[in-house]
Amino acid sequence: KVPAFPSAEAFAIMKEAFGCEVDDMFSDITPEPIAAASLGQVYKATLRSTGETVAVKVQRPAVRAVIKRDVYLLRQISKVFNDVAVRRLGVDAVTLLDEFAENLLEELDYRQEARNIQDFQDNFKDDPLVKIPKAYPEISTEKVLVMEWIDGVRCTDLDKLKEIGVPVQDFIRVGVQSGMRQLLEFGLFHGDPHPGNVFALADGRIAYVDFGSVAEISQTNKEAILDAVVEAMDQNFVQMAAYMSKLGFIAEGSDVRPIAKAIEEMWGDAIGREMHDFNFRTVTTEFSRLAYRYPIRVPERFALVIRTLLTQEGICLSLDPDFKLLAVAYPYVAKRLLRDPLYCNRLRQVLLKSVPEVKKPVFDFRRLFSLIVVAAAVAGSGPKALLEIGRTLLDGVSLCWRRPSLAFDLLQGVVRWGRAKVLWASNSVLGAAGRFWRSLRTNPV
Repeated sequence: KVPAFPSAEAFAIMKEAFGCEVDDMFSDITPEPIAAASLGQVYKATLRSTGETVAVKVQRPAVRAVIKRDVYLLRQISKVFNDVAVRRLGVDAVTLLDEFAENLLEELDYRQEARNIQDFQDNFKDDPLVKIPKAYPEISTEKVLVMEWIDGVRCTDLDKLKEIGVPVQDFIRVGVQSGMRQLLEFGLFHGDPHPGNVFALADGRIAYVDFGSVAEISQTNKEAILDAVVEAMDQNFVQMAAYMSKLGFIAEGSDVRPIAKAIEEMWGDAIGREMHDFNFRTVTTEFSRLAYRYPIRVPERFALVIRTLLTQEGICLSLDPDFKLLAVAYPYVAKRLLRDPLYCNRLRQVLLKSVPEVKKPVFDFRRLFSLIVVAAAVAGSGPKALLEIGRTLLDGVSLCWRRPSLAFDLLQGVVRWGRAKVLWASNSVLGAAGRFWRSLRTNPV
């Protein structure tokens, strides 16, 4: 636990930021901080002008200078070991440190955090299950942030969750789906969703605080992530490695075939026999070992994605030891593919493949059945599971109705698949006949 710095210093920083006495801004404020962290500490206060209850985050004195000094020293050390890091790990240690330092220094500007809060509010404005606190940018500065106070229960406090009547499984589902929305829908995600920054409200909503660490990923990267997930579920590891190269995990120009083979072995060790038993922490642990043998590195933006997913999975496992990430996340991924206009055209890439018998791609029934098997595995058994699979299939039919051009392309793929099978069968028969005829001529009876 990080110790708080003296409140006298915090109140002096507030006075300088507001340009007035603290009592002129707040009718009431806690004399000591409610919480303290490495970069700042938080007080609970009441705005004198409106009577609203707010959280006031105050930055630690001289923390920017301390961080800059430490980053400088680490950078000098990184230069010494940079050649070794590049040769053995395929990682430029200095560049990696610079990326980390850039994000850390951004966290020190609370005006940027206020803007982050507004972006999250805009993203979740129509979501009745997610609460994003209001920011007060007009009275926030680089070193002081004023935002709405959240009255909630720490997300890992199982007893308190039960006390306020929040169903644990529902809360887990809301948390995972809100995380998936940040990653795959908005491309802007909370980079530090640890238990102190995530709360459950009495009405069942999930609330986030502390938006200093956020990250963005592009639409192209979101699509590549979704494609990689589909390839992983289908266990097409060569194509999965190709998408990882596209995302920057594999050094440019590398031969992905040996890496794909290693990923296949790693996947088998991590997952076991059942996809339903998918555990993200186990997969990332196994994957990190590959970085020592192959030209693999984790891009900075995805390091934050991985950390976020690991944290979320850890929270869910603390609430439910039998939690399976894939069982909750897969229905959302399927929904994105089948409902989101930005993703539904990806079904052409997912369900069509090239074969040598015909020029244009054919329908990939094997992949379709593979994805259905995964859907059935993660859904479990019972009426609820059947209902979930039924909804997914209904979404697929609805998509074809809304996108007749997509339906037509898939139908043409089915026709070409039939033609390819006929050509393959014909070629097989003719080939067998040719071999039989040649054998007769070579060895006459």
